[in-house]
Amino acid sequence: PRKLVNPQAGLANDVEGPDPESLTIPAPPAVDGAEAAAEAVELYWMSLLRDLPFSDWATNPRIAQAAAEISTLQDFTGPRAGGQVTPATLFRGFTPGDLKGPYLSQFMVKEVPAGSMSFPYGSLAIGQKQQTVVPGVDYLTDFATWLDIQNGGLPASGDQFDPQRRFIRSMRDLGQYVHVDALYEAYLNACLMLLALGAPLDEGNPYNQSATQIGFGTFGGPHVLSLVTEVSTRALKAVWWQKWFEWRRLRPEAYGGLVHLEKTGQKNYPLHPQVLSSQAVAETFAQHGSYLLPMAFPEGSPTHPAYGAGHATVAGACVTILKAFFDEDWQIPDPVEPSADGLSLVPYAGGPLTVGDELNKVAANVAIGRNMAGVHWRTDYTASVELGERVAICILLKQRKDYHEDWSFSLTRFNGERVTINRKGIFDEDGKPVAWKC
Repeated sequence: PRKLVNPQAGLANDVEGPDPESLTIPAPPAVDGAEAAAEAVELYWMSLLRDLPFSDWATNPRIAQAAAEISTLQDFTGPRAGGQVTPATLFRGFTPGDLKGPYLSQFMVKEVPAGSMSFPYGSLAIGQKQQTVVPGVDYLTDFATWLDIQNGGLPASGDQFDPQRRFIRSMRDLGQYVHVDALYEAYLNACLMLLALGAPLDEGNPYNQSATQIGFGTFGGPHVLSLVTEVSTRALKAVWWQKWFEWRRLRPEAYGGLVHLEKTGQKNYPLHPQVLSSQAVAETFAQHGSYLLPMAFPEGSPTHPAYGAGHATVAGACVTILKAFFDEDWQIPDPVEPSADGLSLVPYAGGPLTVGDELNKVAANVAIGRNMAGVHWRTDYTASVELGERVAICILLKQRKDYHEDWSFSLTRFNGERVTINRKGIFDEDGKPVAWKC
């Protein structure tokens, strides 16, 4: 009954964005390799720890246990501190900003103004409490159900909702957020928050020093609000080409089926031994009676290939627009984090959190939230946010001769490089032209 999701989107070109087939991403890890096995072990640990509150991660022994095993994995590419995966780096994104402050970006929990329990959405006040699902309920943990879903069957039941709305406080909550979100939702919200906070615009905004004019349709609120969403469909076309016409990478739940059949002696697959001997895989069997990867969604994965990731590509594109439009170094006032039960927010008392770092973090939160649900891999995230970034920069370059003003956009790429885009093209920190293919 379940149909394939839109394979032909990858064949759709665009008069503004780059043609999908013109962009490339690295090959994903091979199914029989150490890197795929390491990513799988990370996903098994995510499934085991879905209900632990983020606020407890620093001291919870189960988090330390997961970090310790993942530290030993050959070819694991996630962030480390002093060469080790620690509770402070576990399950986080790859930019320096991802390692600063609470796990959740301020844009996932922020109140504007502080203490209002909401942020402005025009004349509406939108709260950040979510419709979450009850803890402890995982899916596709028995082989018959798993096999039916692989063959296109429909789930026997839907989500089991918590009647109490909560701030996102766990991996299960974050997984549910990315189960039902509009793809650009988190970044539109971030844009509205930044505008409501009066966040300063990028130094190249032509209206920063004007005594008589302000931006509006160009270099003002309506411009960035439309542009941050405009890149989304271009990003989806680009990644759908990669999914269907380049890689067709299997979903983690399918890989879990290989692990289960190998571990139970029913098949002989060339899987790397570090996943077969993993403590996380053994604990999964002890809890569920199978070696299948427990899924957070009743239907399992979407019916399109894993690599790259749609959420992650859109995340990369949208936050690139916001980094170009706003001052990345501005510090976000009154930072907060959710309480352990998700019913309230508490002040964050650590170091300053900047716009640029928190934008990188919200992209990672959304992309890795899909991993936490069991439907994507780490490299689906890392390759795809950079693909989305390239799409967004291509669109900024495409539009560079459309404006009458004397303008520029500066932004920090996910790889740490600082670039400036203006009417003449794209340049590095030293003012040298950057070769850019669109």
